[in-house]
Amino acid sequence: MTDLTITHIGGPTTLLELAGVRLLVDPTFDAPGRRYSFGWGTSSRKTAGPALPASDLGKLDGILLTHDQHADNLDDAGRALLPTAPVVVTTPAAARRLDCTGLAPWQSTTIGDVEVTATPSRHGPAWSVPIVGPTTGFALRPPGSPSVVWISGDTVVFPGVLEVADRFTVDTAILHLGKVQFPLTGPARFTMTGGDAATLCARLKPRRVIPVHYEGWSHFHEGRAEIDAAFPPNTLTWLTPGVPMS
Repeated sequence: MTDLTITHIGGPTTLLELAGVRLLVDPTFDAPGRRYSFGWGTSSRKTAGPALPASDLGKLDGILLTHDQHADNLDDAGRALLPTAPVVVTTPAAARRLDCTGLAPWQSTTIGDVEVTATPSRHGPAWSVPIVGPTTGFALRPPGSPSVVWISGDTVVFPGVLEVADRFTVDTAILHLGKVQFPLTGPARFTMTGGDAATLCARLKPRRVIPVHYEGWSHFHEGRAEIDAAFPPNTLTWLTPGVPMS
């Protein structure tokens, strides 16, 4: 695998530098404190701000957007960043709204020398898809590499996401976790728990596992301690927000 540098900015927002290509995932740069509606009577309050301001990002080669319909993955300040990137890649539905590149699952495009492939994602139980809307993950392959960096996106474990293990050798898995739940929808979960992630990683067998999107919002119901406890000791790589990790 080509050298990879990851900076966790907060929530799902990460800056990836891979094969000389600088990619921003799910830009969220609003200040904390505001409550956002997620539709159908659900909402969440942002409790932590970004570790870096958008002005410190530098030149971007592209933005990877797992979905545009929820403010914890694309907020107002993040939306203002989209026109500054040469390429924005997202779901076909979001691409129609944003006038950018849309990829259905397993479709690919390139940004610089990096191949970007959309991977299946389901943001909750099957019954919730018409309400929650479509999401995607991304597999990133630098030139000549036998393995990929995989970003799960907001998803639960279901057959589509397990297929990633059949199609790719995953070097680094960046997992959106946090066990998202809402009072209105009871026990239904809309992202993975630590236990779900451990089950998925037993199938994927990645060399490195990096949790993101488990803090900073009131709709998360598992944090670092619960996620860590679901894995064998020293399995996970925890990033310090704002500090690049190579």
